[in-house]
Amino acid sequence: MKTMKSILCLLLVLCFMPAAPARADRQYLIPDSNSRLLTWNELDAWDRHSLSYVFNEIFARHGYVFKPGGQFDQWFRQQPWYHPNANADNDKYCLPKVSDLEWKNYYLIKNVIAAKDASGEKSHLPGKECINNYTPAVSRYSLSGFGYLSFSGAKQLLPVYSAPSTSSWRGNNGKATVSTNGAIYCAGYENGWLLIYYELTGGANAGGIRVGYIRGLEGKYSVNTYLQFDYTQAQVLSACTVTDDPLKAYTAIGKLQAGSYVTFLSTYINQNGQCWDYIEATVSGKTVRGFVPSGNLNIPFVDNIGK
Repeated sequence: MKTMKSILCLLLVLCFMPAAPARADRQYLIPDSNSRLLTWNELDAWDRHSLSYVFNEIFARHGYVFKPGGQFDQWFRQQPWYHPNANADNDKYCLPKVSDLEWKNYYLIKNVIAAKDASGEKSHLPGKECINNYTPAVSRYSLSGFGYLSFSGAKQLLPVYSAPSTSSWRGNNGKATVSTNGAIYCAGYENGWLLIYYELTGGANAGGIRVGYIRGLEGKYSVNTYLQFDYTQAQVLSACTVTDDPLKAYTAIGKLQAGSYVTFLSTYINQNGQCWDYIEATVSGKTVRGFVPSGNLNIPFVDNIGK
């Protein structure tokens, strides 16, 4: 009798116990995308729309601050593990935390998305035309972003070149200039040339930006970043356009033919989460530096884990 009472009491206790909370990892779309290399086949099983959440999950783990009220902001704020960084400067407070393995998974996810785009679904990366089943290299020297540069003194008009050379291609029919009286954002120096971007306010490209190089400023302003690039030869997998505007208008400044070779310099993730390869090529006899959507190049794989 005593045994029966004990059993009944235990059953009553179990009935009124609160349900165990769900494990946090069950809230992840892919719980281990930060600890193992994903495969093409497993990602291909996801629909194209869901994959955009899968790759953003990589950055959300590190507190990436999404556009307030946007689809990703709303989704990840529902996940118990997501803790957005207090500072919204993702280039400084989120992206440096992403591991090499996570970048590899990110690139693979983007390639699968691009393959789905090529099959007829809406493209996520402007200019994407074709993609192969290939995981690009992780750049050792990714562009970390552009910071505001405050000028002092009299207004100057400085010529802007596509590459750090006066013989390189120059926008605006060879007349591209930037005024120190306006907003200029810089990434760092290379051999005395400062890599910048500025907004275009007139002409057909108004509303976009231009990324290029100016010189003659080293030592005059508080810019202490010096750029390093991979300088790796890469083959173009599919014809694609080159842009000097990887942020807004994506204006084409040249076209690369499939099978041709370029110099891969770096990777760049813009504020919209789009991944670009920064390259140097020869277009119409001129040296051009610009951006192509990641996945269009066959870049020799560089394993930087632990380095």
